[in-house]
Amino acid sequence: MKAKTLRFRMMLLFTTVVGVLLAGSYLAFWGLLSHEIPTQLNRQLLETSRPLIADIITEPNAQDIKRLDIPGEFFELLDATGGILQYSRNLTTPIALNGMSLPISRPTFGIGTIGNTQTLRVALIPFQQGSRSRVLVVAIPTLGTSRVLDSFGSIALLLFPLSLLLTAGISAFYVGRSLAPVTALTQHAALMAKRVTNRQGFWTPLPVSSPHDELGLLAETFNHLLRGVDSAVGQLRQFVTDASHELRTPLAVLHGETELLLSKPRSAEEYRRTLVLFDDEFKKLTRIVEGLFTLSMADAGQLHLLSEPLYINEVLEEACALVTSRARAKNIAILRELSREVAYCGDEAFLHQLFLIFLDNAIKYSPECTQVRVSLVEQDGTIQARFEDQGIGISSEHLAFIFERFYRAAPPTGVEAHSGGLGLAIAQAIVRTQGGVIECHSTLGVGSTFTVVLPTASPETNLKSKPEQKLMLG
Repeated sequence: MKAKTLRFRMMLLFTTVVGVLLAGSYLAFWGLLSHEIPTQLNRQLLETSRPLIADIITEPNAQDIKRLDIPGEFFELLDATGGILQYSRNLTTPIALNGMSLPISRPTFGIGTIGNTQTLRVALIPFQQGSRSRVLVVAIPTLGTSRVLDSFGSIALLLFPLSLLLTAGISAFYVGRSLAPVTALTQHAALMAKRVTNRQGFWTPLPVSSPHDELGLLAETFNHLLRGVDSAVGQLRQFVTDASHELRTPLAVLHGETELLLSKPRSAEEYRRTLVLFDDEFKKLTRIVEGLFTLSMADAGQLHLLSEPLYINEVLEEACALVTSRARAKNIAILRELSREVAYCGDEAFLHQLFLIFLDNAIKYSPECTQVRVSLVEQDGTIQARFEDQGIGISSEHLAFIFERFYRAAPPTGVEAHSGGLGLAIAQAIVRTQGGVIECHSTLGVGSTFTVVLPTASPETNLKSKPEQKLMLG
């Protein structure tokens, strides 16, 4: 089980790599040393032979080789057939050449022995003594050089396992320290996983040991991710709470009216009034469910809109006509500035719903005997639909949250409280899908102005021409 840990695998990897490098280095050094030592010995033999050959050539009858008695150096003078003409005084037996052939023009080198007990490095150097060919044999013992190679091999065999053990220990210590932040991150993440159902939030910052290395950047990235997840989970919980609250009210009305209707026989008029009430509540439920469905499609990136040519001023005019009766009930005048035709490619049903959302809100939150101004202009490659009311307005601290689902703002003094819904959230989803934005300017107690800014050419990635991809809004 331990072999599967990252620490063990990294330690094994480091040790293997260092072992291969050390083995390669030792072998390369051994090969270099094994090559260089004979080369140096050959050079020494040649340097030793030069003055001797010069003396032999200048004094052919001298017996210089017989008089030589240099410790650690042996000499022989051979004729062309290999016969020994002279040998140094420290030679008790001839040098065994072990199969070395006599050279003709260039020196040759090899290994010889004396009495099968002492190994020598031998150089056979040919030269001319007058008209006769001679070969000078120069030899030196290889015992010292062999000891050097043997000592190096013994030291290498000792240092290699010690180096591996030292590398394993250092790598285990370093890898352990390097992985300590990962262990801390794992423990901290496990703790947060146990607290994920905590309603007060599960996220606390992960420890960052060093903010500039890879692990520190990983921890910072996880902190950013978990902060977003915590916020999303909180928003989801709030959304579910608000949605259940919105659905509970019409369901409670339906349940209460049903129990009251079934408590005793009723007249036909009473049944009719109850059914009308049922119809109103069912419409509320339908709007909520359809709104939630539309937003879920938008969140999943599946809110596909048709791209069909239309005149956007006509769509806006139709929306204004639909809310006229509600505006008259509160004596609110809808002033239109829609005389100019504005061509556009988009989804008529979604645009119709979009404009109704702003008109409904303007009428709902405006006092009686006021005005709602609706205008449509083309400016800087965009189409801008503006809705201005003289309603209660929105305070600055709530302005950034009005597009959140079921957002509820505390009402100003003297104004009836109202709950937020899905309208503005749906409007924002529709506009974003068409590549536009919604701008809002509001003054508390004076009124609000919502401006829908749509690009003249809708993005092809969001607009589809297949009718089956269009959402049914009811």
